[in-house]
Amino acid sequence: MSDPATSARRSAIYLLDQVLGEQRLLAECLSAGALDKLAPEDRARAQRLAVETLRGLERADRLLQKHLQKKPPLSVHNALRVGTVELCQGEAAHGVVNSMVDIVSRNRRYGRLKGLVNAVLRKIAAEGPEAWPALRAPRLPKWLRSPLAQAWGNEAMLQIELAHLASAPLDLTLKPGVDPAALGGEVLPTGSVRLHDAKQVSTLPGFDAGDWWVQDAAAALPVKVLDPQEGEEILDLCAAPGGKTMQMAAAGAKVTALDISANRMERVQENLTRTGLQATLITGDALEHQGTYDAILLDAPCSATGTIRRHPDLPHAKDGSQFGELIELQARMLAHAWGLLKPGGRLIFCTCSLLPDEGEVQVEEALEMFPDMEVDRTALDRAGINADWRSEEGGLRLRPDYWADRGGMDGFYVACLRKSA
Repeated sequence: MSDPATSARRSAIYLLDQVLGEQRLLAECLSAGALDKLAPEDRARAQRLAVETLRGLERADRLLQKHLQKKPPLSVHNALRVGTVELCQGEAAHGVVNSMVDIVSRNRRYGRLKGLVNAVLRKIAAEGPEAWPALRAPRLPKWLRSPLAQAWGNEAMLQIELAHLASAPLDLTLKPGVDPAALGGEVLPTGSVRLHDAKQVSTLPGFDAGDWWVQDAAAALPVKVLDPQEGEEILDLCAAPGGKTMQMAAAGAKVTALDISANRMERVQENLTRTGLQATLITGDALEHQGTYDAILLDAPCSATGTIRRHPDLPHAKDGSQFGELIELQARMLAHAWGLLKPGGRLIFCTCSLLPDEGEVQVEEALEMFPDMEVDRTALDRAGINADWRSEEGGLRLRPDYWADRGGMDGFYVACLRKSA
């Protein structure tokens, strides 16, 4: 029987096989039970190894190509990649090399390549740790890098890729009145608490009491821009996993949270129960929902290109072919949501995307379509929001390279749209 470290490595290789060979997202693999047979600590290790290998994939391949005359089969290549990343991050060579040799030797199809794995990883152990930091930050694939570089410039693109390489810290949103000192983290200018060396989330102070929830600092800003008031009836469209729902409920708003996924809505309910907050949950299609609301928050389905620092599998599992459909869906959702908004009300349109077509362009086109719509620029006058983050049409453009000295943030677009009274 394999030791726990080897089992975690084998599972990490499997995850990489799925992402790089089958173009599946890590989240899909995990929800399908890919790591369910592992103990909790081994699941965490396997997932971490897969994520770190995807972050540093280009660097690993650059080191390996010197010692490979041709690419080995994918599973063997992924074993070498995981081993390379571990060795370059300081893991003991003996344990890493022996584990990878054992894993490959047990593969019925490729067991004969265990000698290759042993020889290559020993060479990597000797030279890799010194060479690793001198390599450039891994670049995004051309299909994604080109439009982002065109939008933000080549220098910004380099900084974004550096942010993607760095591991993302853990951000928490606290319920009103909770003292952030108990968590010992950094209080960010926008009010989120950032933990740079977080342990298992469920073991952190205040978890059982429901004092906070995990939410990237950028993802917390749409609700801060909305500024929900006590007693307001607010619709949260595409609400799962519920961070924004909890923010609005904690402010005293009467929140209706809607999402099309029943499984994801179960998670919203779990989060509300843990935090002692209340909202009305509806599982359904946002385009079919009816009603009238004082305010609406639409976190529209998008490319999720702003979350690559947390989800480095995305550029490898996707190719951009579905982005056109997403952009069309966003426009339809925005138009439908506008019809649900009371006169004088406000609608937050946001996406966790770095593509202007999913942010700035959507708002520009909506302004042309609806004469009773205007951008509320004053809504961005919130603590911690840098003036340089504002976009020409009046929205908020956030990028992973912002707050680089603090650990960055997710890419996001946010706009507050107000309806004529």
